[in-house]
Amino acid sequence: MTTPVSPVRPLSLSRTTATATRVLRQLSHDPRTLALLMLIPCVMLFLLRYVFDGSPRTFDTIGASLLGIFPLITMFLVTSIATLRERTSGTLERLLAMPLGKGDLIAGYALAFGALAIVQSALATGLAVWLLGLDVTGSPWLLLLVALLDALLGTALGLFVSAFAASEFQAVQFMPAVIFPQLLLCGLFTPRDTMHPALEAFSDVLPMSYAVDGMNEVLRHTDPTPVFVRDVLIVAACALLVLALGAATLKRRTA
Repeated sequence: MTTPVSPVRPLSLSRTTATATRVLRQLSHDPRTLALLMLIPCVMLFLLRYVFDGSPRTFDTIGASLLGIFPLITMFLVTSIATLRERTSGTLERLLAMPLGKGDLIAGYALAFGALAIVQSALATGLAVWLLGLDVTGSPWLLLLVALLDALLGTALGLFVSAFAASEFQAVQFMPAVIFPQLLLCGLFTPRDTMHPALEAFSDVLPMSYAVDGMNEVLRHTDPTPVFVRDVLIVAACALLVLALGAATLKRRTA
């Protein structure tokens, strides 16, 4: 007997917001996860500032880049583990048996974690600029914009890789494969144009490279430049693309 194919359901605002509300309610009862999301990027920036206490210009040089990288990493970890927990517990299978499409579920998760990303990025940006004295030529609001997009990209990547993990431990194992190469090739440690040509070409297709480039544009220029606009659009497009891939590869349950 052939199993009937479920019809593709269009996105529904009510179902998406209901999913987001449920996720936020669950997270409100998990103080450790909230602490990881909100405090760890701030603590890392605080430590970084005083690691380079004798060389404040070094903090100005790399602090803006890390302001985008830290939220991306934390959102990736929390989102991938939280989504996988839904699947292994059977919650995801029960939800998808209801009039809830995969798109609604992914969009709801993105909305919920996006709301947390706004708070996380605002805390980290405010701490870096107004308390730790990060010296930027451009507007702090542009820093906040890039930090928020980076956090949303981390959310999208976490939702996507959770489809390929069978346990929370495996979800964490994806971090070296997905995050570490981007961290090494994004231009944080050395300018990308000084790398081996093959690595430079590879870095050109990694979204974190454009996140770091966007932060550096704010660091050096008073007003948004065409390069900054390009970087922001690429990061946003990558986040949307990965979210779409996450909806396409979402599994009801772990085998």
